[in-house]
Amino acid sequence: MTTTPRSPAADAAAAARPERATRAAGLLPADPALRRATLLTLVNSLGNGLYFPLGVLYFTRVVGLDATAVGLGLTIAGLVGVVAGVPAGRAADRWGARQVGALLWGGTGVATAAYVLVDSYAGFLASVICATGLQMASRGVQGAIYADVLPAATRVEARAYLRMVTNVGIGVGGAFGAVALQLDTRAAYGTAIVLNALSFFGPALMVRRLPLAPHALDRARHAADAPAAERWRAVRDLPYLAVTVLNAVLCVQYTLSEVGLPLWIVERTEAPRWTAALLLIVNCVLVALLQVRVARRASRVPAAVRAMGWAGPLLTVSCAAYAVSAGLSPVWAVAALTVGAVVQVLAEVLSAAGGWTLGYELADARAHGVYQGVFGVGVSAGMMAGPALVTVTAIQQGGAGWAVLGVLFAAAGHAVGPAVRWARRDGDWRGEPA
Repeated sequence: MTTTPRSPAADAAAAARPERATRAAGLLPADPALRRATLLTLVNSLGNGLYFPLGVLYFTRVVGLDATAVGLGLTIAGLVGVVAGVPAGRAADRWGARQVGALLWGGTGVATAAYVLVDSYAGFLASVICATGLQMASRGVQGAIYADVLPAATRVEARAYLRMVTNVGIGVGGAFGAVALQLDTRAAYGTAIVLNALSFFGPALMVRRLPLAPHALDRARHAADAPAAERWRAVRDLPYLAVTVLNAVLCVQYTLSEVGLPLWIVERTEAPRWTAALLLIVNCVLVALLQVRVARRASRVPAAVRAMGWAGPLLTVSCAAYAVSAGLSPVWAVAALTVGAVVQVLAEVLSAAGGWTLGYELADARAHGVYQGVFGVGVSAGMMAGPALVTVTAIQQGGAGWAVLGVLFAAAGHAVGPAVRWARRDGDWRGEPA
């Protein structure tokens, strides 16, 4: 399927008014590409939110698999996804990000639907490796899709808006997932799985109708004709890889809310168990309120560097607040944890916006697929390493472990500036072509 590219005048208008990338036409953004991206993001995040609370429980309680074995299988699947990120990005450069994205989403839907047929560990491994691998490989391809359909001046703000939509969708989907958990029947779990599978088929059909920005056609022609060495430039671009690694370190923060804090609250503090849910709600609400605003102010490289430079020390402060909560009464423990969660949200929105900007602006715009694939691999690797790192440090070592994490975050944020200066000295081809 071919799609008529957007006119240069439309992109010029967007560039002249970058602060209005998400201006509304009714309930959705006025920009046609962002409006369609919003719909496919909402559909997919609703399905993901529905599945997240019950996925592991389905395989352990319904299928009857050992919890440790399930965890091992998920780890293997995650590693496959990390490895697949760069080839998927190269495929996006060669055959088009929208086409490759459609195949990845469609394949994820098929593999996810196969969960309802699993009755053995071998079947679990086959389906979860395919589903998780394809879904994680699609992260970098999504970055390339946004590079193709959104003007450079509004891209970061648009990604912030889509992240807000994702949070809302996951939250709403999670509420329905809680209903399935309460029913606790095979039929309830199976229905949730099938609906999640359908949430991938929808975007697979919609993504190919996203209108291309004019620069995308030139990029596609260059990618098809480029010599082999240039096609894989990203894997040899040391400054870009350095920024990717530093961003990956900051991405470890996401596992604090999902893995570290629930364990910390239950095992190390006097705070009630429901505090973990409270902190998750605080995170979702504040991200929805702040992410777009922060992204507007971090859409240029210098501002992005400052944002990530602040994110590291803020994460250090949040780690200190979490550590202090261990020695407090229930009320004060909840207060300390809440302070830490609020500070962490500030770091999260700053690092996310800064990471999006640097991931695009430091890339070779003629090969966004493989570059966004590399950057997506870094994000995936950071989130994969996070649970083990947080457990070994904070959960096992207490305050000393939180201190190690705090120093790691601060060092990563501080090192972004020198890494970006290295990247800028490395060549004048970076950024969007004229």
